[in-house]
Amino acid sequence: MTARLLIFGRQGAGKGTQSERLSAHYETPHISTGDMLRAAVAAGTPLGIEAKAVMDGGGLVSDEIILGVVEERLAEADVKANGFLLDGFPRTVVQAEGMAKFATIDVAIDLVVPEEIVLERISSRRVCAKCGAIYSVAAPPSTEWVCDKCGGEVQQRADDTPESIAKRLAAYTSETQPTIDFYAASGSLVRVDGLGSPDEVFARLLSAIDARLSN
Repeated sequence: MTARLLIFGRQGAGKGTQSERLSAHYETPHISTGDMLRAAVAAGTPLGIEAKAVMDGGGLVSDEIILGVVEERLAEADVKANGFLLDGFPRTVVQAEGMAKFATIDVAIDLVVPEEIVLERISSRRVCAKCGAIYSVAAPPSTEWVCDKCGGEVQQRADDTPESIAKRLAAYTSETQPTIDFYAASGSLVRVDGLGSPDEVFARLLSAIDARLSN
């Protein structure tokens, strides 16, 4: 069954972990905006060249460029054969409306975790400075603050202060909630409780997605 999915979730909701598992389960490419832009820049596509010029100048890549990059990526063979899982896109209603012109979404997932839990998770998060592996105060690496995967230094991110986290969460709500509402209105949204163990959350996700795909 080909699945065309997108996933929303606050930072700290576990979206990255669950996206990897969903991608493997449905055998569909896990696609993020950042990955798409980097690939377009590396490939030297016309849109990639345009995006690079904007980014090199310190500007924000326009919706028009991002939508063009997304459209190109979703036209590639692996997506046509296996569907996709979009992570981090669309962020705005304008982007959602633009994407609707060239892509159909089977299921839009909102991974729901209360803000106070997310704040607690991010505040205790620790990240490997070398490979990006994620740990926490409650689940540290085997050797104190030395990454189990690569031996790099595990530390708290400089922007993981309560003040910075609160600002990011507020920005997510103001920017992304209208987009979530857009998919709710279209009938493609499922809301999934993100609390519990990764296995428990994954089981809920599969149940919700499969129920929608079978309709």
